[in-house]
Amino acid sequence: MSETPTIRINEVFHSIQGESTWAGCPCIFVRLSGCPLRCSYCDTEYAFKEGGLRSVPELLEEVLAIDCSLVELTGGEPLAQRPVFPFMKSLCDAGRTVLVETSNAVPIDRCDPRVIRILDLKTPGSGECERNLMRNLDDIRPHDEIKFVIVDRADYDWAKSMMHEHDLAERCSSVLMSPVFEQSQGLEIVGRSGLPPHRLAEWMLEDGVEARMQLQMHKFIWHPSTRGV
Repeated sequence: MSETPTIRINEVFHSIQGESTWAGCPCIFVRLSGCPLRCSYCDTEYAFKEGGLRSVPELLEEVLAIDCSLVELTGGEPLAQRPVFPFMKSLCDAGRTVLVETSNAVPIDRCDPRVIRILDLKTPGSGECERNLMRNLDDIRPHDEIKFVIVDRADYDWAKSMMHEHDLAERCSSVLMSPVFEQSQGLEIVGRSGLPPHRLAEWMLEDGVEARMQLQMHKFIWHPSTRGV
């Protein structure tokens, strides 16, 4: 008899989606534990180690019991745990719209075709640019989204070059650019100062870049360090 598959989970919560083209929509978040990266601006480093194992059937039952059609898997790095792939398929089979926010450091091709993948390409300012798995861009689908977290002008220029080199605006649903939110002190990872949003807006307007600027809406609704939102 095979063992019941398990996933290491940090938290499950029902909130308002704060990012992507789905921003503003009620959403169930399933945050997985663990991540192979250490980005300079990380705001969820508590998910590196905190959490416990949950059986996939139990987790599926909990998520489906919440009256909400949108589910996002995030982390940490959600795709680092193999049982997440059949879990996402089960959510799709149950009629849920499934988003997964993933770094560009792990393969994405095992995701069910119905899953909307939000691929966070790591800029030089993240400190993890060399971990980008560029072959993932060959698997981008029209409903997927590409995200760049922008630290400074150099990051912005790098993101523009990536958009041009890989025709990202034409190949996916949306290219997202997000200014780094200023990191709080007293955390395991303390990033650099935030990028003022108006700076990124000015650069995008000047260049007419085919991207969508986004802010982390949840950090304006609640205190930026609040968990479970």
